[in-house]
Formats: sequence, structure tokens, C-alpha cells
Amino acid sequence: MAESVKERPKHLNLFEIKLPLPGWMSILHRVSGAGLFLMLPLLIWLLGLSLRSPESFETFKATVDHPIVKLVLLGLLWAYLHHFCMGIRILLIDVHVGVEKAQARASALAVLVVSLALTVILGAKLW
Repeated sequence: MAESVKERPKHLNLFEIKLPLPGWMSILHRVSGAGLFLMLPLLIWLLGLSLRSPESFETFKATVDHPIVKLVLLGLLWAYLHHFCMGIRILLIDVHVGVEKAQARASALAVLVVSLALTVILGAKLW
């Protein structure tokens, strides 16, 4: 008797997989966490620079006024806000709030909209 065995794919093309929005938000949650962790030495250095003395505070202000540093800080602001909002979403899912497909998609979209809106609002103060 011949069994029909489903063959596993030999090559998995990640660019052909259609990942749903909650999946993308989960990936961004991991990326934002990794970015925050990797940039922590810079943030600690900037904090120390701003608190050490009046002269080092002037150096801090000159450093933060650079457009590239502002762009990096804006990216870190988004990473923090996305990670925070997504963390709240994940905690709610852990207690079985919003686990249905439609609710999960809506909450993922809410995380994206809220984190980007807060980044624009708070980033305007930074820039």
C-alpha cells in the first residue's frame, strides 16, 4: 500500500511568505528591544555627560544638536515607544485579552499607530 507522504520544501523563500500584521509587529518588538539594548552604552554616556559638570553639559548639548545624533535619538525614541506599547499588548494577550484573529490584528495596528503618533509628537520636541 502506497502512502502519500507530503514532501517538505527543499528551499524556503522567506520573501514569498505573507506574514500577517501581528507577526510583523512581533518582529519589530524584537528588533526594537535589540536596538535599545545595543544603544544603551550611548544613552548612559549621554546621561553621564549631561550630569557631570556645566562644561560637560555644554558638550552634551553640542553633541545632541548634531542632526545624525538627533536622528539616532529619534529612532531610539520610536524603539522605546514601540517596545513599550507592544509589551502592553503582549501582556494583555498573556491574560487572554484580544486573542481572536480580528482583535489581534486590531491591537497590532493600534500598537503601530500609537507608537508612531507618540514618536511624531515627542520627536517634534526633540528636533
